[in-house]
Amino acid sequence: MSETACLTIDGKVHKYPVITGTEGEKGIDIRSLRSDSGYITYDDGYANTGSCMSRITFIDGETGILRHRGYAIEELAAGSDFIEVAYLIIYGELPNRDQIASFRNLILGNAAIHQSMFHSFAGFPASSHPMAILSAMLNSLGCYYPHMATNNREQDLEHLDDAATILISKVRALAAMAYRMKLGRPFIYPRGQLSYCSNLLHMMFSEPYADYTASSRVDRALNLVLLLHADHEQNCSTSTVRMVASGGANLFASVSAGVCALWGPAHGGANMAVIEMLESIHKEGDDGTRFVEAAKSGDRSKRLMGFGHRVYKHYDPRAQILKEASKKVFASMRLQDPVLDIALKLEEIASHDEYFITRKLYPNVDFYSGIIMRSIGIPIDFFTVLFAIGRMPGWIANWKEIATGKSSIHRPRQIYTGSTLRKFVPLEERL
Repeated sequence: MSETACLTIDGKVHKYPVITGTEGEKGIDIRSLRSDSGYITYDDGYANTGSCMSRITFIDGETGILRHRGYAIEELAAGSDFIEVAYLIIYGELPNRDQIASFRNLILGNAAIHQSMFHSFAGFPASSHPMAILSAMLNSLGCYYPHMATNNREQDLEHLDDAATILISKVRALAAMAYRMKLGRPFIYPRGQLSYCSNLLHMMFSEPYADYTASSRVDRALNLVLLLHADHEQNCSTSTVRMVASGGANLFASVSAGVCALWGPAHGGANMAVIEMLESIHKEGDDGTRFVEAAKSGDRSKRLMGFGHRVYKHYDPRAQILKEASKKVFASMRLQDPVLDIALKLEEIASHDEYFITRKLYPNVDFYSGIIMRSIGIPIDFFTVLFAIGRMPGWIANWKEIATGKSSIHRPRQIYTGSTLRKFVPLEERL
């Protein structure tokens, strides 16, 4: 007999089926609650609401587990790369040699940007935020590939392979062009022999008279940053992509909306806040000790950024991987950066301090990703842009689940707390 949950409302018992996920997660299916009882549930921020059933990513925040399609993030980080993980997330299985070769070739073949798009950048002021530019340009891609952006799910799905590789490839070029535009420098074309990450850095940092060549260590570090951001279940931006997709919007429009959601300082901008905090500590001549004590005292100006997570109540597994990667990058580049020393000091203090232990405040992925990007030379206002590049496979996979599923348009309910019925008063009679 299937398990059910009972809810008693106004003396009447309502029974609802219990759903069990493949990892043992349980949820109560209340889709008929309003029609049965006239009631809805209230869950501010959706922290206890399952908005969908998904096969893409599993997180156990209590034990620090992150898996994509059943594969542990630690194994993927050690044995795979960003493009292979992108394939896994979108299509559900690790690719064989022919599949990954075809996938990489499609990404390489779609690297160039249509010349007409070059002129679009001229319309943005130099002061424009790169996330605003990126969102606009990703959305405009639908204009250049109208047969892939019809807002007809069947037609759009016919071109999913092409649309997915166009986005994964061109988001990198568009990001680099936004960077060059803000500096007033000429755009740099991609090079066929370079890897995904090295090509991004080439398009950002090369000059017509001097090519930028990323070291293998830098290439691997950036690849790892992107891989670890590839998907993370139903976060703010991914939920936004699914929300927009539920209305039938095409892939280009949906991921453009995802960029806008990611832009927020509480979401994708958190890694910027970490660097700003570390630099502020350094300017004050502190090694982090005084800052931690001030943070514990409740001083809002000394908030410890990069610690704690909405989901993880244990060490973020991605942070542990990036911690070791950051040490290797700094060692290979022979950088003596006090910011990294302060970061390690903060973690050491927090890991042995009862205040942080009891509150389960562990470093999260933002704590180290910003440090790595800073060491590579990525400007702080482009940190979130790099996050968007990494998250693209997850957005595509979630759009695909919506487009291929039977989900109706997303339409949350609300508890109205405004004025009750009032009589309209003509303007001349208002006091």
